Amino acid sequence: MHTDAESLAVRAAHAFRAYRDGDPSGMSTLVEDVTPLLWSVARRQGLDRPAAEDVVQGAWLKLVEHSASITDPQAVLKWLMTTTKRDAWHSSSRDRREEPGTAADVADQEVDEVSPSPELSVLQGEDMHLVWHHLGLLSERCQALLRVIAFADRPDYASVAESLGMPVGSIGPTRGRCLAKLRLALTDDPRWEMTS
Repeated sequence: MHTDAESLAVRAAHAFRAYRDGDPSGMSTLVEDVTPLLWSVARRQGLDRPAAEDVVQGAWLKLVEHSASITDPQAVLKWLMTTTKRDAWHSSSRDRREEPGTAADVADQEVDEVSPSPELSVLQGEDMHLVWHHLGLLSERCQALLRVIAFADRPDYASVAESLGMPVGSIGPTRGRCLAKLRLALTDDPRWEMTS
């Protein structure tokens, strides 16, 4: 059981040390705790969902392959963030150079049996579209911070601060101001009332 005071870097180091000492549950704990942060790092590089999933999965595979070369378990979080950011950047650069294919992926066309009704999908889609639209109008700093916080189950402010290049003490107040701006923008938008 993790305490709120225990930072993500410390939890990651403990889990990685346990994994290297032969406890496979250490890797499961590490993946569960760190994946939301890696996901936000990949998405901040402009990747879509499938590309971000590939990059994050690739970072975990690289960690398993290179686990013996990481001598200090305290460095595992930074190693994962750096690997994810670098691979996301490479993937994003490669995608911009490649021309999109013409064949549709059959798996993307299959109906998901647990999908909501078409009516609910439309309403949820409109809500999400409005949220993302107004989020996109916020400053880049607000956008990056809210994405990181949204995808992290228990955000570790020290890691978030390092990832975003912000002082740790400014994250909470900045998050509050950004959420207030987003809330105001949504409540001022008449389309929000129609979909909510």
